[in-house]
Amino acid sequence: MNAFQRLLAGEALRHRDFRFLLSGAAASQLGSQVTLVALPLAAVLVLDASPLQVGLLTAAETAAFLLVGLPAGAWVDRMRKLPVLIRADVVRCLAVGSVPVAAAAHLLTMVQLYLVALVTGVATVFFDVAHQSFLPQLLPHRQLVEGNGALETVRSTAQVAGPGLGGGLVQLLGAPLAIVADAIGYLTSALLLLGIRTREPRPEPAPGRSLRADIAEGVSFVLRHPLLRTIAVTTSTSNFFAALLVAVQTVFWVRVLALSPGAIGLLLSVSAIGGLAGALCAGPLAQRFGQARLIWLSLTVSSPFAVLWPLSGGGAGAAVFGAGSAVVLFSAVVYNVAQVSFRQSICPPALLGRMNATMRFLVWGTMPLGALAGGAIAAAAGPRAALWVCAAGFLTVPLPLLLSPLRRMRDLPTADHAGTETDTEADTEAGQDGVKPAQSRDERTAGPAPEPAGEPAPAPPAR
Repeated sequence: MNAFQRLLAGEALRHRDFRFLLSGAAASQLGSQVTLVALPLAAVLVLDASPLQVGLLTAAETAAFLLVGLPAGAWVDRMRKLPVLIRADVVRCLAVGSVPVAAAAHLLTMVQLYLVALVTGVATVFFDVAHQSFLPQLLPHRQLVEGNGALETVRSTAQVAGPGLGGGLVQLLGAPLAIVADAIGYLTSALLLLGIRTREPRPEPAPGRSLRADIAEGVSFVLRHPLLRTIAVTTSTSNFFAALLVAVQTVFWVRVLALSPGAIGLLLSVSAIGGLAGALCAGPLAQRFGQARLIWLSLTVSSPFAVLWPLSGGGAGAAVFGAGSAVVLFSAVVYNVAQVSFRQSICPPALLGRMNATMRFLVWGTMPLGALAGGAIAAAAGPRAALWVCAAGFLTVPLPLLLSPLRRMRDLPTADHAGTETDTEADTEAGQDGVKPAQSRDERTAGPAPEPAGEPAPAPPAR
């Protein structure tokens, strides 16, 4: 049985509500991948944006994680998660839908693109925090790796199909009109999420608790946990240089390699095959090597391939760029499935939103800085020089993992969510073959559990 067949036969897909969540993710991710091609091309080809302006656009897309990342987690922990997901999809649909409307009226400007990127980013902060916190309410903890693997498979499949579709739409309709596909994707996602039947219990209010205290509790949980702290440092470093890459690559492709929009879409689609393979292989690889070992091994093996980006050339030489991206994406997805599943398993349910928000703030908060750095370096020394800086940075990404206790572990510890943590290092090193699963909700508590029914970011940026 291959990895894709194993995924289809898994327990998670038997949950009706998880299938709706997965279908919504598929719709929104496909549209987002079209915009990944179309939005920077609208800036470069339609508005003749400079490298620094493209860097600012990329920074605007992720600035929300710095602006509202921490309070979003505290707010989400005080709310039911499903309505947050639906409202965020509606906001993103309206925001990206304004771009083709403005273009049709010949009113599109860089200022509007910056605003659309910022508004969409704010909605995405709330969506992502709620999404990662909602999944453990649909699936028992022993199925989280499988569920995250399925979501990564959907995202990676969209990364394969979406950019090619986006490149073709840009050539046929122009960059602004191609973004209509993204608006449709967000709307479809909202409608599918409305079909989820699981009704979450309303979070119990904590009398006298301030927003500041709630935020501090989430930050403290992450910073005091040595493994979460190491993962945060590693992922934030990776995302800094990944954002530098995203800010530079479109200008590099158009103005240095002279690629057409269709060729750019094809290049992104071919690169994304690595991400799809990573999503399909993450579960089997975790069983074969161990979840902890997979976290540091995946990034250590892939980071040297970033050198292929600045070495790429025009025409057939662009395939060198795609090869480097495919390997980095494979490892980024494998890394994401392992570390996000660990985060969800180790964290008490009442802290999930704040923990995820804290992690997002730490690991995505570096992306606006990376995008600005990429735009500035490309403006001063050229896009290829910026890619060399990016490649050098990727070589440093695995260092925190290699210097941490993860280097000596096979599997990650699990928690019973009652304040205790179980170390799996000794027994896994003694000869267990698979990842030791976290206890399911029914195994952890003697009381009634929420009805079981049925998470997600761009790679190479990790989550």
